[in-house]
Amino acid sequence: MAKKSKRRARHPEPRRPSKAELLAARNKTVPDVIAPRLRVLFVGINPGLYSGAVRHHFARPGNRFWPALHKSGFTPRLLSPYEEHELLEFGCGITNLVTRTTANAAELTEKELCTGARRLTVKVRRYRPRVVAVLGVGAYRAAFHRARIRIGEQPGTIGKSKVWVLPNPSGLNANYQLPELARFFRKLRGAAS
Repeated sequence: MAKKSKRRARHPEPRRPSKAELLAARNKTVPDVIAPRLRVLFVGINPGLYSGAVRHHFARPGNRFWPALHKSGFTPRLLSPYEEHELLEFGCGITNLVTRTTANAAELTEKELCTGARRLTVKVRRYRPRVVAVLGVGAYRAAFHRARIRIGEQPGTIGKSKVWVLPNPSGLNANYQLPELARFFRKLRGAAS
């Protein structure tokens, strides 16, 4: 009799959305992956159209979020965006500053980012993660009215949660390559342990 494997089968990746499906995803939302008392709650700026079309976070091919998580040791293997709920097993979750999908973050207004910061604060106080990691330096500056920040841990907290800012892992962010992103994520993992 064959033994059953305890390892889960990888979730098959669905087909890529069509151009019409991407356009129809504008202003949609992607559900949070969240639970109380996580080690890290990752906060994206807002979902892109690809993520909106497939309803999974950081789903666009070329986004470096999932590889950075794996290379930094947050996950034992490279997860697919379609396996995002497995993050909860590792004490991690995902939400966004702004919930509506756009073609790019430049479409967001400062007012939307500030409203998102207030909404995030309520969410963090409710779920109480050990660390909140905002993935986007410029978005963090605008949303929380912080002119000068550096990548890494920030002064102050949200409720009792530490706040970190990391670079946006989008493939469009050419300022940081995967090895450097993984190094920042590794420092965060050490601080959240």
